[in-house]
Amino acid sequence: MKVYIVYDSEGGHTEALARAIGRGAEETGIATVYVKHVDEADVHTLPEMDAIIWGCPGHFGSVSSGLKKWIDKLGYLWARGKLVDKVGAVFCTIATTHGGLEATLLNLITPMLHQGMIIVGLPGNIPENALYGSYYGVGISCPIESSTLLNEQDQALGRALGERVVQVTSHLRR
Repeated sequence: MKVYIVYDSEGGHTEALARAIGRGAEETGIATVYVKHVDEADVHTLPEMDAIIWGCPGHFGSVSSGLKKWIDKLGYLWARGKLVDKVGAVFCTIATTHGGLEATLLNLITPMLHQGMIIVGLPGNIPENALYGSYYGVGISCPIESSTLLNEQDQALGRALGERVVQVTSHLRR
């Protein structure tokens, strides 16, 4: 199974979260994971993937311009239905508590729905998410004054999303 993770990152937080998600997917033992910065991610490889996960820093409750520019290249895939029934998931980081985290996640999901993708989030019964409540994907607050890119809880949420995407994709492929 192939999982493609695309991220935009400015201060390293979103990249660290992308890599945590990738580790979770790899730890299942059944996924080959490609983690790519948006500047090196190739939209032409997406039809070959089983699952696609993308994320960015939230900018005023919306998608960063770097990732949005990349998403806007997906029109030809949409026109040919190349991403229909692919599993998709999203993630984001924000600098402030209540700084538009859920709005950013929902804005990241919208293009996936237009592509006909099957969206995977994190249910509340997953231990890492039980008290955190990041249901639309993984969204974390990374205060800019912190010297730590991701704390243990943030890394656990990322790994849980990666693992869940692989589990759901595997189930759908059967």
